[in-house]
Amino acid sequence: MLNEEKVKVMNKLAMYEHGEGRKYLPVSKFYRSDYIGLALIKNFFLVTIGYVLLLVGVAAYFADFLMNNIHKMDLVKMGIYILVGYLIVLAAYTVLTYIQYSIRYRRAKKSVKEYYADLTKLSKIYGREEKKTAGRGTSGGYKK
Repeated sequence: MLNEEKVKVMNKLAMYEHGEGRKYLPVSKFYRSDYIGLALIKNFFLVTIGYVLLLVGVAAYFADFLMNNIHKMDLVKMGIYILVGYLIVLAAYTVLTYIQYSIRYRRAKKSVKEYYADLTKLSKIYGREEKKTAGRGTSGGYKK
């Protein structure tokens, strides 16, 4: 006979694993500091690549002006502006990434905690069923 409670819990667990669980279960395997640190490292490289591409695009757009006036420009001052701009953009994106991944981690841990509670509930159901079937052993007779 089917246990209706067991079927409901198993269905809930399966729906979680194929829905939210796809993005939350892998997150739960990390420590918070490792998960956020990995995101910040990835952020550093992506911001650097994006900033360099932005600079190349701006330089390409103003290439004619730059070639005609390169001898008049204070290149050290322009380099400092570029570096300060990079540091400001990097700091802003680092703060945003830290906040975003902290929130993601907290949500994932909360969600996975509920998932594990349901797994524990399912385990208890199996334990009760095991006790019932163990008590129904064969009384006398020959076992093969």
